[in-house]
Amino acid sequence: MKIRNLFILSLLLPASLLVAQSNNIKFEKYTLDNGLKVILHQDKSTPIVAVSVMYHVGSKNEKPDRTGFAHFFEHLLFEGSANIGRGEFDKYIQRAGGTLNANTTWDRTYYYEILPANELALGLWLESERMLHAKVEKEGIETQRQVVKEERRQRVDNQPYGSIIEETFKRAYTQHPYRWPVIGAMEHLDAATDDDYVNFYKDFYVPNNAILSIAGDIDIAEAKKLIAQYFGTIPKGTRPVYRPNVVEPPLKSEIRDTVYDNIQLPAVIQTYRTPAQGTPDHYAVKMLSTLLSQGESSRLYKALVDDQQKALFVGSFPLEMEHPGVSITFGIANSGTSPKDLEAAMDAELKRVSEELIPETEFQKLRNQIENDFVTANGTVVGIAENLANYEMYFGDANLVNTEIERYMKVTREDIRRVAQKYFHPNNRVSLTYLPHPVKP
Repeated sequence: MKIRNLFILSLLLPASLLVAQSNNIKFEKYTLDNGLKVILHQDKSTPIVAVSVMYHVGSKNEKPDRTGFAHFFEHLLFEGSANIGRGEFDKYIQRAGGTLNANTTWDRTYYYEILPANELALGLWLESERMLHAKVEKEGIETQRQVVKEERRQRVDNQPYGSIIEETFKRAYTQHPYRWPVIGAMEHLDAATDDDYVNFYKDFYVPNNAILSIAGDIDIAEAKKLIAQYFGTIPKGTRPVYRPNVVEPPLKSEIRDTVYDNIQLPAVIQTYRTPAQGTPDHYAVKMLSTLLSQGESSRLYKALVDDQQKALFVGSFPLEMEHPGVSITFGIANSGTSPKDLEAAMDAELKRVSEELIPETEFQKLRNQIENDFVTANGTVVGIAENLANYEMYFGDANLVNTEIERYMKVTREDIRRVAQKYFHPNNRVSLTYLPHPVKP
């Protein structure tokens, strides 16, 4: 068969067959005496390595009067350390020809570097410095306070529709710490003392609250020696790591509100309370959201954008959260369409999927999409490193990087209809209408 025909055949093959033919991601896992979990994945295909550390601390671990600390430390810990000058962290990576980044969620904070394979020791040294010798000092604190304030102005305050998550969560949650935004309150960061910051670092940036995940062109034996050299002597944390156990009461009825924003077109935001990641219903909810909004042939897009032309853009996505979370369905109204009409059209599509089984052909297409997404998520060494750490942190099972797809494949058409009925109904949602400022009374 010619190469061109092989390529065309690969596009037509069901994703399930492609997954079956792909190799499992092999890895080695162990724990240092100080409690640091280590996961190593060798991939000799490209001479690069991803070095990552995931800390089990997010905004839900914060105090109600000191919100924003987890995200703040994501910035602060690039300030330098006892052995790295201020502003030098990035320069080490740049000089080595690598890249780096970090991100914070409600549940964890993640740092990583992508480096040439021969620079593994550099990545390990930098991350060990972050864990043991970070500069939590007044100069850096003041600098990063201003950085975070500017980030909030750009991403939330001055970004059209930028407040959706914040406005939604403070209504969807009344007791659980998910109710405040990851970026936190600026007045809390201003009011915090130096001791507040130092104590947060000592509480959460300890080896027994972290996972070191490395993927790429490495020699396993050599990597272990370097890890022992850079991390083995870091003391284990002596304070108990705070884990909130707040159970948010269920919504008893729909919460409706109007938000005025610096926007030109109205939007409808419907946020449904859904189960935590890893639960059987979570997989059905995620497949339902994919059915509704992934691609131009998805149900919401086809009905509201193409056929009825009531929306310029629609979407539906569940948030991956350690505790029971939410799934957000939204639409931006087309010119001349009222929010009321847009909401009615969105409700109609949700009602249809809660009353009717999706056709078998559409279900098979959905399964293929899910499998393709699963394979794509593990398409880079940094993606593999992050997924291994995620699975180990949240579920204690890094091998879900290979097997989680089986949980999706157990979801039936009946399951999708059932979760639509159970979770995607008005009494289990926060409904926000976003309107331009000029129409505010």
